Amino acid sequence: MRRDMTVSGTERNFPDDGVIVSKTDLQGRITYVNRLFMDISGYSERELLGQAHSIIRHPDMPRSVFRLFWEALQAGREVFAYVVNRCKNGDHYWVLAHATPSYDLSGAVAGYHSNRRVPDPRIVREVIVPLYRQLRDEESRAEDRKEGLRRGQAMLTAMLDSKELDYDRWVFSL
Repeated sequence: MRRDMTVSGTERNFPDDGVIVSKTDLQGRITYVNRLFMDISGYSERELLGQAHSIIRHPDMPRSVFRLFWEALQAGREVFAYVVNRCKNGDHYWVLAHATPSYDLSGAVAGYHSNRRVPDPRIVREVIVPLYRQLRDEESRAEDRKEGLRRGQAMLTAMLDSKELDYDRWVFSL
């Protein structure tokens, strides 16, 4: 599916008690979405199933945070992260994501499951947006994407090390 990466600058919100749910296979292809996921993203179930979860990737989301997110999942750990997602029409919405590996009957990781809730807007505005802007700026200063990712990861790691926290603990300290 070809994606238009234009953004509208318009933020969408969902109910405070709402939970956006999705499941993916090991390659990150969507295997399940709940109604709220479809409602907020503007995509139908048919448009989403089988697509890479990155179909909702917003260009303002730092690659270094996604790398940290996927490394935790692939290591079999749950992860919590603030994420900005892009709707089909270019609008965006913020979530506090909790993702975990899903296991088959033999105990092998079979995919991933994510629940996303409404984040505290003050934390997003005052902490996450400025940090993510700095990370994206650092990533974009490099001459190639690989080096940009390395530089963003180094910046994120240095920030977390200075606080003596891993990303999840930092998220919960906010």
